[in-house]
Amino acid sequence: MIDWDDVRYFLAAARGGSVRAAAKRLGVNHATVLRRIAQLEERLGAQMFEKLPAGYRLTPAGEEVLDLAEQMEASSHQLETRVFGRDQSVRGLLRVTLPPPLAAHLLIPDLADFVRLHPDIELEILSSGELANLTNREADVAIRVVYNRETLPLNLYGLKGPDLFGGFYISGNRLAEWRAGGPDPKWIAVSGHGVPDWTREGEARTAGTHFRTMDFETQVAAVRQGIGITALPCFVGDADPRLERVPSTGLHLYGPVWLLTQGETRKTKRVRLFTEYVSRRLAAYAPLLAGLSVSSD
Repeated sequence: MIDWDDVRYFLAAARGGSVRAAAKRLGVNHATVLRRIAQLEERLGAQMFEKLPAGYRLTPAGEEVLDLAEQMEASSHQLETRVFGRDQSVRGLLRVTLPPPLAAHLLIPDLADFVRLHPDIELEILSSGELANLTNREADVAIRVVYNRETLPLNLYGLKGPDLFGGFYISGNRLAEWRAGGPDPKWIAVSGHGVPDWTREGEARTAGTHFRTMDFETQVAAVRQGIGITALPCFVGDADPRLERVPSTGLHLYGPVWLLTQGETRKTKRVRLFTEYVSRRLAAYAPLLAGLSVSSD
């Protein structure tokens, strides 16, 4: 009998192109990956990979095994989700993926309340901007801002929440300095985005970009310190007493907040309890998410 765990390690190496990539994806050391692949090769009596300077390349035998291994993986995931979907207990593991800003700046108090309400549910929060594969059970529930529902896979079930808007923010001290005739503030760029068109003309102009970051919390800290202007979700910018909306700028729509589950998974009682609870909390936050909690002037 072929050990399914050996097949998982083979798939990770085939998809990542190296033992290092497979080890990182699976959360193990590279020696474990090598050992598992060697076990599979011994069981099948064939070499799966050819080692090259640039990484690992599948042999012809490996190519054949890859196709069958992916079929095994799909069947395994289907089995897991069907059994999980019939689980009506209010206990066990529940994996939730959501963007870091929604977790840290909005929903953590609500997630804490949910844990207190259901102490037998083990809540695992995957706070990341990367999309988790719900079909492969990387997560049970995804909370995501999705501008176009049609871009989502058809097998996902969604509860549509309120729209999320963003605005342009500056620290109160820096705004006062600017209004008093101080230099134009510069732009704080995040995730490689450049300076918006509106910053180049009119009252709310900026003096270009001289601060870039890929990290949201660093972006927030930078605008608090008066480095310049940046774009933030309204639920972050409006809730911070140290920040002000930039004069003469409007709001922009990121998209609705969706609660997403996979077809079979959504039938599980703890998933239903969680999605219904968070859906109610998001509805209560609708004015804050829409930027209506403060004046736009």
